Amino acid sequence: MSDVEPLLPEARLTPRGRWSLIWLVPLVAALVAGWLAWRTLSARGPEIILTFQTGDGLSAGQTKVRHKAVDLGTVEAVQLSDKLDHVIVRLRMAREAEPFLTDHARFWVVRPRVAARGISGLETLVSGAYIELDPGTGGGKGQRQFIGLEEPPSIRSGEPGRTVRLTANRVGSLGTGSPVFYRDIAVGEVLGFDLTEGGRGPVALNAFIRAPYDRLIGAGTRFWNASGVSVRVGAEGVRVELESIQAVLSGGIAFAATTEGETGPAPADAIFPLHATEDEARAAGYRRRIPVVAYFDRSARGLAPGAPVEMLGIQIGNVTEVGLTPGIDQGERPRVRVRLEVQPERIMGAHTLAPRDVTEVTRRLVEAGLRAQLRSASLITGQLLVALDIIPGAPPAEVGQEGDTMVLPTQGGGLDDLTSTLSGIADKVNALPLDRIAEDLGQALRTVSGTMEEAQALVKQANAGIGPVLRELPATVQRLNDALGRANGLIASTERGYGGDSAVRRQAQRTLEQFDDAARSIRLLADYLNRHPEALLRGRAGEAAR
Repeated sequence: MSDVEPLLPEARLTPRGRWSLIWLVPLVAALVAGWLAWRTLSARGPEIILTFQTGDGLSAGQTKVRHKAVDLGTVEAVQLSDKLDHVIVRLRMAREAEPFLTDHARFWVVRPRVAARGISGLETLVSGAYIELDPGTGGGKGQRQFIGLEEPPSIRSGEPGRTVRLTANRVGSLGTGSPVFYRDIAVGEVLGFDLTEGGRGPVALNAFIRAPYDRLIGAGTRFWNASGVSVRVGAEGVRVELESIQAVLSGGIAFAATTEGETGPAPADAIFPLHATEDEARAAGYRRRIPVVAYFDRSARGLAPGAPVEMLGIQIGNVTEVGLTPGIDQGERPRVRVRLEVQPERIMGAHTLAPRDVTEVTRRLVEAGLRAQLRSASLITGQLLVALDIIPGAPPAEVGQEGDTMVLPTQGGGLDDLTSTLSGIADKVNALPLDRIAEDLGQALRTVSGTMEEAQALVKQANAGIGPVLRELPATVQRLNDALGRANGLIASTERGYGGDSAVRRQAQRTLEQFDDAARSIRLLADYLNRHPEALLRGRAGEAAR
């Protein structure tokens, strides 16, 4: 065996590379995952928080946020607040919705609703409820927490028109969404209302008027409450006013466009009074008012503020105040003090008169007999009005003054005169000796009754005496007729013997005529006696005198 060891090849170690292509796979996967994560995060919009009174219809991961039927986000969570008084809703919005998330944005839940304005949200019966976003007008400040609306807003952002502010002492049945009417056409809605001066001032309302009707709003536009059915009992009687069925259900406001002489647009911050009735609103257009006072000695029951003041049957103003002045210190009897407001614009040409000229014209009218009277405006309701009329023969009077207020002389009339006349008649009737008159009347009736009994007895006696005579009259008349027949035969024989123109014939003719007249008289006498048998006792002269 050989001691020489065979030569073995020398192993060489070749260093391997630190990086392998296999490592590219996880690296690429990590890059793709990072890119996807970045893309997802960059595509995600901001998270916002909404609060609602209830979470009805809201579901995490299902309920969408939409604007004009385009999805802009999804509800991620719905949970109760710590105090359990409202619901907190977390939403993930799309990035393209971020510019809309300002303090002008509004959110509300769209679900089926039935209201006086109509039925809405019926499409959610199939698709489910969703949250509607109204971005509002531009220029707002970014915001991430919002208070959701419980009711859909009446006016969406971007709708052309203008908002007007109204003030009233009370709103009646008006509410958010109540319509605004112009000539019975709904042209706007009430946006809401609030109290001023901490609840001690009037109620302020905001109403939106849609274009193009917003151009009707001018400096002199007048608004009034047109809610429901208005039943008023006044000087004109019973008056029922109804704007529309919609106004009956949800209330409403109506307005009249600017009239001639009141042109000019209303400023953006203009505040309009909301009048209670249309008549009050139209009367408010008469801007000039002249205060007048009148004192009455009679009862003013039925006269109330708002009653018309008329002159020759035309309304020229209204009563503003009715009070009582005791007049004890002056030794006078109590009187009713009535304060009036005369609106000269209701009188042709009077609105151009200066205050001094108005006083002078009034003085001349009073000298001509102008007096203030309380008159009945409605016998059904008992309401009164103040009438300013020229009274012929009125006693002299002058225009008084209470500071800058004119005092007109008054005079009773109308119902006063009627009442006085009826009272005078009643006094005269009460003064009559009715007992003595009744006694005399009873005696006269007894005398008449006795006379009638005597007359009846006399008629019975006359009937008993005239009966045989009346029974003989027909036979007498028949005998006369027979005699006339024989006379006619005799005349015929005479004519044959003596001729038609002989004296004998003429004498016979006259005799027959006399017989005929006698027969006619007997018939008339018989007929008359049948109708008046008492004539046999009293004669025709007594009958005629009676």
